Amino acid sequence: MSATDTLQPLSTPTHAITLTTRDDVPLAASHFAAPSDQFIVVGGATAVPRGFYRRFAEFAQSHGVNVITTDYRGIGESRRGPLRGFEMQYADWSRYDLAAAVAYAAQRGTVWLVGHSLGGHALGQLPNHKAVQAAYFCGTGAGWHGWMPRPERYRAWALWNLVGPVTTRLYGYHPMSKLGMGEDLPMGVYQDWKRWCALPHYFFDDPQARAITDAFAQVRIPIAAMVSTDDLWAPPSSRDAFFKGYRNAALQAIDRSPAQLGVARVGHMGYFRQQVGQQLWPQMLQWLAQQGLRLA
Repeated sequence: MSATDTLQPLSTPTHAITLTTRDDVPLAASHFAAPSDQFIVVGGATAVPRGFYRRFAEFAQSHGVNVITTDYRGIGESRRGPLRGFEMQYADWSRYDLAAAVAYAAQRGTVWLVGHSLGGHALGQLPNHKAVQAAYFCGTGAGWHGWMPRPERYRAWALWNLVGPVTTRLYGYHPMSKLGMGEDLPMGVYQDWKRWCALPHYFFDDPQARAITDAFAQVRIPIAAMVSTDDLWAPPSSRDAFFKGYRNAALQAIDRSPAQLGVARVGHMGYFRQQVGQQLWPQMLQWLAQQGLRLA
């Protein structure tokens, strides 16, 4: 497989499935089936439904890999009713929801993890992280506005300290969709995310998050942490600040410019858009293949 591979038409099926978490929450998910026992689980970004990752999933599927994508609780087709009054913690998306996808894959084969933003935060929170052979993350950083270039750092500060407090008081949740920033956030997700994004090293700087952060030392698998140099929310400095928490993992930091990926702009969301994927996705699969993933 070369970096010039194009997306191939599919002759293998995609199934809508329902996952059940350890705390008995049903989740809408998709299984992009392939005739192998190799699985990639996609850990999506905050407030991003699983359909956003379909093109990447189809690309990996066309190379003989099963792919699992999931809507976290309260998001996409996993949303059950209104978000006002819906109680959860941000960590639930990792320790329960993504963990359910990993468990589904691990029951059927060997598991690799591909994560976007939050997906990179999730690995250390998975109770079943030892089932994952290696992980490739895109756009994962510490979230602190101080790592962002101007003027994005001012916009991020305003989001957390001006816009967020007003809108959540009005709606009872964070109406991200009305801001053009993805799906709406349950209040618990907003509150945790806001608190951790105020800290230079995210939840690693929060003494109340020790139950989350202490487990990161147990992760020892190979990790690729890739960011685009024009990612305003996860520039290399932010990536480096966060991944210090995976202190015992075999970490490879990868920086790519938009020009290296053959596009004018990547940003925080472009990693899983098809135009960027023509160059990036073969590189991701090649790296995972070096860690043992078998490709057709």
